[in-house]
Amino acid sequence: MATLLLALAVGCTGLYAGFLVIFQTGIMPALARLTDAEFVPAMRRINEYVPRPLFLTVFLGVIAFPAAAFLVPVDGRTDTQKWLVLAGLVCAALNHVVTVAGNVPLNVALAASEGSAGDDPAAVRAAFEGRWNLFHRVRTALVTVAFGLLTAAAVL
Repeated sequence: MATLLLALAVGCTGLYAGFLVIFQTGIMPALARLTDAEFVPAMRRINEYVPRPLFLTVFLGVIAFPAAAFLVPVDGRTDTQKWLVLAGLVCAALNHVVTVAGNVPLNVALAASEGSAGDDPAAVRAAFEGRWNLFHRVRTALVTVAFGLLTAAAVL
């Protein structure tokens, strides 16, 4: 059971890290080339579409599986493996804190500005893009480190 939980932890974290890396290296640079009037609605649609059941399953699995892998007793688990799993879990949890406290409120504000009197695309983008990208870089780094730590725990 512990081996399965660790494999699921590595798998979910790897999927999520890959998603965030692709967003960082491909999607956001492509969106950055759009005009303000194109960027704002495109980002709104992305924010509406991403939080679907499959994404949310992976998002929650990034915490649930490492936590379960850490808590399930394992005969023969080394202290190094235990600490690697715990460190991976901490990085994944910090990723979620950044997402929930940083990116999600910006996404909500972006959605709320649609159709409002102050829906000037340049102003909306200026209030959103730089801060969102900063938070995204931090969370991408955290979950990528979590993936590395969990992978290391699995192969030791």
